[in-house]
Amino acid sequence: MSGGRLGPAEREDAWRRLGADTFDVVVIGGGVVGAGTALDAATRGLRVALVEARDLASGTSSRSSKLFHGGLRYLEQLEFGLVREALRERELMLTRIAPHLVKPVSFLYPLNHRVWERPYTAAGLLLYDRMGGARSVPGQKHLTRAGALRMAPALRRDALIGGIRYFDAQADDARHTMTVARSAAHYGAVVRTSTQVVGILREADRVSGVRVRDVEDGRETEVRANVVINATGVWTDELQRLAGTRGRFKVRASKGVHIVVPRDRIVSETGIILKTEKSVLFIIPWGNHWIIGTTDTDWNLDLAHPAATEADIDYLLQHVNAVLATPLTQEDIEGVYAGLRPLLAGESEETSKLSREHAVARVAPGLVAIAGGKYTTYRVMAADAVNAASVDLPGRLQPSITDQVPLLGADGYHALVNQVDQLGARYGLHPYRVRHLLDRYGSLVHDVLRLAADRPELLRPLAGAPDYLRVEVVYAASHEGALHLEDVLARRTRISIEYPHRGVGTAEEVAALMGAVLDWDSATREREIKVYEARVDAERDSQTQPDDQAADAKRSAAPEARPEILEPVS
Repeated sequence: MSGGRLGPAEREDAWRRLGADTFDVVVIGGGVVGAGTALDAATRGLRVALVEARDLASGTSSRSSKLFHGGLRYLEQLEFGLVREALRERELMLTRIAPHLVKPVSFLYPLNHRVWERPYTAAGLLLYDRMGGARSVPGQKHLTRAGALRMAPALRRDALIGGIRYFDAQADDARHTMTVARSAAHYGAVVRTSTQVVGILREADRVSGVRVRDVEDGRETEVRANVVINATGVWTDELQRLAGTRGRFKVRASKGVHIVVPRDRIVSETGIILKTEKSVLFIIPWGNHWIIGTTDTDWNLDLAHPAATEADIDYLLQHVNAVLATPLTQEDIEGVYAGLRPLLAGESEETSKLSREHAVARVAPGLVAIAGGKYTTYRVMAADAVNAASVDLPGRLQPSITDQVPLLGADGYHALVNQVDQLGARYGLHPYRVRHLLDRYGSLVHDVLRLAADRPELLRPLAGAPDYLRVEVVYAASHEGALHLEDVLARRTRISIEYPHRGVGTAEEVAALMGAVLDWDSATREREIKVYEARVDAERDSQTQPDDQAADAKRSAAPEARPEILEPVS
């Protein structure tokens, strides 16, 4: 696929190749671990296919706290290896692999106890700083109460006696995952979304491929491979059942809920991290917004559409309001999202105590499963999965090189940042707008803006979501694999959580732009708008319910955008 493009023509070619070619590796799951595994395998010279039932990052990988971080609280749990590994990955992302997508972000850690807390926390943060190796983020800075309040005037005076500022990194998780998948395609992987695994192929006692279904039109085909890698996150056990094999580990789903509020509701020049009785709560800067999260509760209901309840939202408001001088209300909330962490089931019943370590197992000849871990360490997980697959691969496996492979858009990014004014003049865009585009596309920005060469109207902002240009919607459908309204409104952009209308206010305009690329007739366009509106209504409804069961019933009543998807597959 040329340049990692995932457009309509490439999609059709990918279907042909899935049925005709024999692959070394078929990866199931288009989250960050699956996409990372496809990239790792492709850059080792293997023939690779990646299939995803819905959209890239449509599960856990678009609903995280959007941080690349070592995980300060894992230090308290003495998981030093996990923290060191994660901080090394953070550094790689910031400097080499994805500097266009992953950015430093500062946090204030308020102190509440005199004498012991400052040295205790400072020691932990010093260890955190040092573990990262070479640093592209500043070290910790100690603040008095007055200094901390100058940095975060929104905090109540009695909520702290001082503070420490430290740095981590953040990224738009959905865009990052999509870029990893496109990078895999760039290096030769066949990447296809809306392609659901409905059966596991066998030859004698070994797994020899998968049967897949195109969930847009119901076609099915068989894909042959030497080894199948199950990277489906919270669906791991479901895939194991389909394969008829017992897994070596079980995966439990833990629900994490985040709320999004406008930037002006919390006056602060830094993010804030708060300790709660169970875990930690982050107030994370996000463009013109703050993301506040997260919760950590068991979830045993619909895996595709976890629902936030009124109780989840109240929990977040209650904890954040305990430290804010001006409390937040329900009316301040612009967006809400719920995601599921795939945790390795351990001894303890409390999900926040379950390990964030990952596990890889060859569960049957020709079948490898990987689960657990955290977003930040996806690249290490991917390398481990491919290493585990080596038993079933002919020939010698090359070592993993993804620590040296920049993602698409990384090469040339820094030079373009220095040329923002010239780029703005060339395309007739404000430098601020160019910077925003560079932090979404990196050096692919020329490909995006080229689509507007003969159509200057595409450089206008979306009427209902002016942070985004119309050309970005066209590019999402022509290059980034977006097939449905929700793919663009919830993942290629974050309109669904950044505007009070949650995407409904711009659905018609986006459908018209996408439809021109994907050849939608008026009936398809109308269906897309209706399905998306029903999704938003169902989410709003679920967020007024008292418990998970009631919220799940409301959320799962909404129709699926992908008409031929089978639920469940096993």
